[in-house]
Amino acid sequence: MKKQLIFVTIVVFSVVGVISESPAFAAEKDIEGVRAAAEQFYSALNVMFTGELLPMKEVWSHKDDVTYMGPGGGFRLGWKDVLADWETQADLKLGGKVEPKDMRITVGRDLAIVSNYEIGHNVTADGKVQKVTIRATNLFRNENGKWKMIGHHTDILPFLQE
Repeated sequence: MKKQLIFVTIVVFSVVGVISESPAFAAEKDIEGVRAAAEQFYSALNVMFTGELLPMKEVWSHKDDVTYMGPGGGFRLGWKDVLADWETQADLKLGGKVEPKDMRITVGRDLAIVSNYEIGHNVTADGKVQKVTIRATNLFRNENGKWKMIGHHTDILPFLQE
């Protein structure tokens, strides 16, 4: 009986080891990591609507290859230009809240794509509430074990257009 228990214990730990190191387990772990990074981005976005930019800076990679094509239009390349755009938006203090809906995540070894809708509202300088319903694609890269945003692309919102 004792030998059977030892044998079963060895088999169980062996199976758990194989499962935890399997590609399916790794992919699920990466999907959850990317989902957490995407949720962190949307949290940072809503904080940015109040004028605070620090959480947004923490979400993004600070490399020269990041891109941003946001709801105001334009194409920003490199962290310096992407940050400048976020600073301009933070200065608007749009208020409101935007949340992701119908999030779809595709994860590769070091890159991930998150596609979803952004649903919510902002408030313009004149106090008018503006509905937000746009499509978004977010790109993430695994940098030193953390998923960092490297691209954000959305439909244009006329009230923000350049």
